[in-house]
Formats: sequence, C-alpha cells, structure tokens
Amino acid sequence: MKTITEEEATKNTTLDEPVQRDSELKRWLVDYVGLNSEEFVKDDEITVQMIVDTIAEEFPEFLMVVAEENWIRGYHQALYDVEEGRKLVISQSQKNSDEEWIEGYNRYQEDIKKQNNE
Repeated sequence: MKTITEEEATKNTTLDEPVQRDSELKRWLVDYVGLNSEEFVKDDEITVQMIVDTIAEEFPEFLMVVAEENWIRGYHQALYDVEEGRKLVISQSQKNSDEEWIEGYNRYQEDIKKQNNE
C-alpha cells in the first residue's frame, strides 16, 4: 500500500485542468487571463487555478462571497449531522436497557469533549 501525504490527499485536481472554452464567459475569462498573465500562455494552457488566482487578485469581493457561502453551507451541514447523530443515539437508546443507554451516551459525550479539545 502506498502512503500519500496530506497535501496529496486534499489536492483538488480540477485546479490543474485546462479550461474548456465552451461558453462565452469561459472564452472571455481564458482570453483575459491569457492576455494579462506575466508570461505567454496559449489558450489551451489556461487552468482553473490561473483563473481563480486572477479573480482573487482583481475581484476578491466575489471570491469572498463564494467562500463565505461555502463555509455557511458546510456549517449548516455539520449542525444537521450532529442533530441526526443525536436522534440516532436516542433511537438506539430506546432499543437498549436504560443502563446500556446511559453508558453509550456517556461515551458519546466523552467523544464530543475530546473532539472539542482537539
């Protein structure tokens, strides 16, 4: 089994892909990035990362709104997952005896405390 680094595991390979010029906006972005890059770049060599970098430099407000929305959606999903986990613990507790449920709930609380301390 090959061991990979954290960077390899979390790398978004889409960022390295060349942008296909299949819409008017994409054609415009590819042309704009190509013309304004510090070095000569052919149209088919403009990557998603190059466009993100250009937008981050020239229109950071746009990128911040997208990032904030993504963060908020992730936060809401986490809250939903916690609630569903709580419901699962409660439903399982009804199947077990009170003593088993209390023991499981205490382990659950300890796990939450450990995660919060990490």
